[in-house]
Amino acid sequence: MKQLDHKVIVLTGGSEGIGYECAKAYAAEGAKLVILAIGEKQLAKVMAELGPEHLGVCCDVRNEEQVSLAMQKAIAQFGKIDAIHNNAGIASPSKTLDETTEDEWNDLMDVNLKSIYYTVKYGIKALKETRGCILNTSSLVGEIGQELHAAYTATKGAVNALTKSMALDYAKFHVRVNAVSPAGVWTPTLQKWTEEQPSTAFINEYLNNIHPLGYCPQGDVIADACVFLLSDKARFITGCILPISGGAELGYRSVLPVAEPVGNEVN
Repeated sequence: MKQLDHKVIVLTGGSEGIGYECAKAYAAEGAKLVILAIGEKQLAKVMAELGPEHLGVCCDVRNEEQVSLAMQKAIAQFGKIDAIHNNAGIASPSKTLDETTEDEWNDLMDVNLKSIYYTVKYGIKALKETRGCILNTSSLVGEIGQELHAAYTATKGAVNALTKSMALDYAKFHVRVNAVSPAGVWTPTLQKWTEEQPSTAFINEYLNNIHPLGYCPQGDVIADACVFLLSDKARFITGCILPISGGAELGYRSVLPVAEPVGNEVN
């Protein structure tokens, strides 16, 4: 039996990066997917790859009405929801707080944080019925901080706190709530981040060296951990912020001599 057989998983931001790797892993483990993504063409491409037994919904997770409708479509098609993976996120801009515009601040808060409010608001009833679970994609920088990335780290720190509070609130309904906390992961988001840094000459080597295991991984390493947390094998785990970081948070380390300082990694 596959780890996610017969489970219906709503996955936001599932058309690229970590979300795309999770979508493939969830489907391979027997889940039926409802993927919410804003890019219509990319979403169509992913759904064609996954197959007709899954549902793709073009949805802006900042929009309450669109999220509500997406949840209704999920239940109408599959009759239930077993898990919600809040993965949609943005990371730009790479700026100090005072340099961040109000629109940039609001976009980060709406995509990375408020979207969780919407999916839970319109999905928690279904999760209570299935004794399901919620998984949030956080980032190591929400715990350790990050230079030139104040607003982004604020959203991920909030995701960590929110995950723990939700775990307490929904435990009495047997609904588990956890988060994954990557360090550097090669995704389109990370690539964009590297292009925003003051010095880019040594970025690849830098991203390899901040991980004691010696390399900056692809998104499949995150997807494998997410499969576990959404499976029944994690049935007694809740309120966990799981670092999937290659040890990036451990100890004092000399990372790399660079011409100009750079910030830490993002997922």
